[in-house]
Amino acid sequence: MPQDPKTVNQACKIDAANAFNFRQRLPDLAEKIIASCDDEACYSHIDYEPLHSETAVIDIIHRFREILFPGYFGRQKLDPANIKYNMGQSVSLLFDLLSDEVTHSIRHDCLRYDQSCSNCGESGHQIVLDVFEAIPKLRQVLATDVRAFFEGDPAAKSYDEIIFAYPGVFAIMVYRVAHLLYLKDVPLLPRIMSEQAHSVTGIDIHPGAEIGEYFVIDHGTGVVIGETTEIGKNVRIYQGVTLGALSLPPNAGEQFRGKKRHPTIEDDVIIYSGATILGGDTIIGKRSVIGGNVWVTQSVPPDTRVIMETPKLIYEKESF
Repeated sequence: MPQDPKTVNQACKIDAANAFNFRQRLPDLAEKIIASCDDEACYSHIDYEPLHSETAVIDIIHRFREILFPGYFGRQKLDPANIKYNMGQSVSLLFDLLSDEVTHSIRHDCLRYDQSCSNCGESGHQIVLDVFEAIPKLRQVLATDVRAFFEGDPAAKSYDEIIFAYPGVFAIMVYRVAHLLYLKDVPLLPRIMSEQAHSVTGIDIHPGAEIGEYFVIDHGTGVVIGETTEIGKNVRIYQGVTLGALSLPPNAGEQFRGKKRHPTIEDDVIIYSGATILGGDTIIGKRSVIGGNVWVTQSVPPDTRVIMETPKLIYEKESF
């Protein structure tokens, strides 16, 4: 039977009253949350100097992508007639965006850690100019990465496909830009950029790593490359590879900060999926091949193949 409209109306009024009663508690709860911001054991950033905007960082990454691969990712069509105008506008917009974020990074550390004045605004603008000076060379290095992807992957139909669709190219591009900022001692921002690429691709490359030309991350999901990793030229790694540090004690932060903790991979090395290579003293020699799912904590001489012993498979007939 249909409900009496008066009964339904009364129930709605009760629900609305209950909701009001719940919301009356919000001001007191907000005051408690605000008070907790003074708890030094917790973490807050209540200051007049802003930290980074996630939206701005994402915008910076995509604007770099437009400039590093012109005509692929632009917001407008790029052709020989308008390239000077559009590229000039893109460079100008990116300069302003990146200068703001770099300046925020420098000023944040200056104020929070009571450092001596470093002329934050001037330093920020100069750093960005230096990064822009490196863009032509950076484009050349990224071109070697794209060619290495194409030459090593029979499934790739064109360079366009690789630039548009391969997550490894995106992760390497963001790493190479973040690495330039890292070398300029820009705090925080390079790490945030790398984590944006990590969140999109599943590939985690610390901006402090040193990586040579013709670098390929095939498929890529689950790849981890630590801060002090050194990778030579023409290296190819597959999904699930970890280039990491050995287990560290609880006080490792201060004890090992700035020291080499991650492996060195020399030229022309291939590392197959699931391999784990650990330790700052571990060197994988030139032209070596590291097989899938191996665990390496000691150096490997050049021209060496490291593989797991073939496991014994057991085949059992299912009974239904």
